[in-house]
Amino acid sequence: MKRVDLHNHTTRCNHAEGSVDEYVEKAILEEIDIFGFSDHAPMNFDTRYRMSFDEMDAYENDIKNVKEKYADKIEILLGYEVDYLPGYMDERVLNANVDYLIGSVHFIDKWGFDNPEFIGKYEGADIDTIWQEYFNLVENMAKTGLFDIVGHLDLIKVFKFLPKKDIRLIAKNALDAIKKSGMAIEINAAGYRKPIGEAYPSRELLEMAYERDIPITFGSDAHKPEQVGYKKDDIKRVAESVGYNYVVYFKNRERIMVNF
Repeated sequence: MKRVDLHNHTTRCNHAEGSVDEYVEKAILEEIDIFGFSDHAPMNFDTRYRMSFDEMDAYENDIKNVKEKYADKIEILLGYEVDYLPGYMDERVLNANVDYLIGSVHFIDKWGFDNPEFIGKYEGADIDTIWQEYFNLVENMAKTGLFDIVGHLDLIKVFKFLPKKDIRLIAKNALDAIKKSGMAIEINAAGYRKPIGEAYPSRELLEMAYERDIPITFGSDAHKPEQVGYKKDDIKRVAESVGYNYVVYFKNRERIMVNF
């Protein structure tokens, strides 16, 4: 049995706090066995909220250093969270020598829909249409075959603007594409810290993933050390209640399955 937490950030993304060591030490305190850093990968868009390309080597070295430093206490993995934004994804990231890549949708036509700065765009918009556009992007992301994990599958619910249409119908094609791609989805605790007040994804979508035998992993999505392990028992219970008894993690882009 192992505790896994693969989605965590560093100060290099310009909107996180704390040293890499502080994240690792909090993970050890939380009795996490396998801990992954997956900071926001660089791209030539929205540069305020991510590292620059010339920081990639330093970031990767930071993680390799703590991997060695704490090797007798915890297993540290190296990844990136990559924005799926056609025209802006970069080979330097996609071909990086890492353990895994998380593919995430944070933009609809360059609109940062999860950024409170741009929340006004929801006003007067057709929420069903926004949700469908979002899940179409998730579907297209899965079809690329570039990524190992889908980040926060239903991030579009962050501000609690929920569709009238059945969410399962909106997301069906995306879930089918995820299954076909061989990707895992994460149960991400960050939603508990947002207006929606629940993990990503919702129970309905997690049930759809389970029906399709799509593997899961866990992520704190920590942007400060105290968020590491946040609600970890809650997300484990959610997974168990749907029927999961295992999680996956990745080493050198190879998937490994363990019981939790």
